[in-house]
Amino acid sequence: MPADITEGQIVDLTIDNVAHGGRFVGRHGATDTERGRVVFVPDTVPGETVRAQVVEVKKSFATAVALEVVDASADRVDHIWPEAAIDRSPAERAGGAEFGHIRLARQRELKQRVIEDALQRTGGITREVPVQAAPGDDQRGGLGWRTRVRLHVDDRGRQGPFAPRSHEVVPVTSLPLATQGIQLSAQLDQRLGGVTAVDYVEWGEGEVDVIASEGAPERGRSDTIVETVGDREFQLDRSGFWQVHREAPGVLTDAVRRVIDVARVDPAGWSLDLYGGVGLFATTIAEVLGERTRVTSVEGDEVATDHASENLAEWLGANAETGRVDRWLRELGSRASKQDRERLANGLVVLDPPRVGAGRDVIEQLVELSPAQIVYVACDPVALARDAKLLGERGWSIDSLEAFDLFPHTHHVEAVAAFRRS
Repeated sequence: MPADITEGQIVDLTIDNVAHGGRFVGRHGATDTERGRVVFVPDTVPGETVRAQVVEVKKSFATAVALEVVDASADRVDHIWPEAAIDRSPAERAGGAEFGHIRLARQRELKQRVIEDALQRTGGITREVPVQAAPGDDQRGGLGWRTRVRLHVDDRGRQGPFAPRSHEVVPVTSLPLATQGIQLSAQLDQRLGGVTAVDYVEWGEGEVDVIASEGAPERGRSDTIVETVGDREFQLDRSGFWQVHREAPGVLTDAVRRVIDVARVDPAGWSLDLYGGVGLFATTIAEVLGERTRVTSVEGDEVATDHASENLAEWLGANAETGRVDRWLRELGSRASKQDRERLANGLVVLDPPRVGAGRDVIEQLVELSPAQIVYVACDPVALARDAKLLGERGWSIDSLEAFDLFPHTHHVEAVAAFRRS
């Protein structure tokens, strides 16, 4: 049985692994014959011993906050964000840079372990998945990449992120992950009255927007701006979604371009870009397959769909539709003609689902379409592993898988997986 442990108890733990979500694994009460109770602790590094306070106890595990380092790992470095360092009280540590105390190369090794463990535990898939750096990140020490920063505002008007697992605002004096333009524009010492959040957004041309809001951000069409990926321009709404890392659009489109199997996918088939946003991957499909490409981008946000239509205008066979992906696929399955199904079977599906993944309903409908190839862009290793297992149960296997460190000093990681029928 797991060793007894109580909330509020202070324990010394040796950290032996990393877990999904930016937490690390220690064991309380381990002996030569007992593995002990799992305790999840952030702000630590595998191989070191820390003193921690238990904050929650469940049946098979506990959660704790690190108080001090007893025996440091060789991979521990000074935190890149002083407001998030372990020498501050846990309630006063800034959230959003949970790997900032770890040597950058080691961060990628830990992210690799998380991906590989998720694939093995959830999907039953054994595969080596090294995590690659984005261009320029090593030279900048993993700093200055974030083009979008949201800070919360407390009732005293102070700006900052929430503390981890909390809605308490931690006032900050620096934003080391943000681009230089945002760092220069963010007046962090300014008190903001009557708002609950402020967004700092740097667009591709270097302009920085400072957008204060009260409550949830409003949705709907506002000003149109332009972002550039390679030689191609993309229109999108000023308040719309775009990748956070300055290099992410290029890294991900290059990865998708590399894995499209032109020997298997017919340009005259019918390809789909699901959760398509403003058409970033739909344009990649069309660029690879050529002017005869027939591709449909499907996106739930109507404003993004409007922009996707504009961004795809040069291809006669390209279009964008608004709809929830699961419902859109269900309707497609009920209305598709025999000719449509033949075209879909010769086409490609690229999907870039939200963090929760595609899920069983979408995967089952994709399998029913029987496309020539499926390319999955993933921002969550566990969701990817679960969906890969669902695909595997239906005769699809991973043909290639690349992972990218597009969120240095955080636990997040992106991956691009290509699937083929076994």
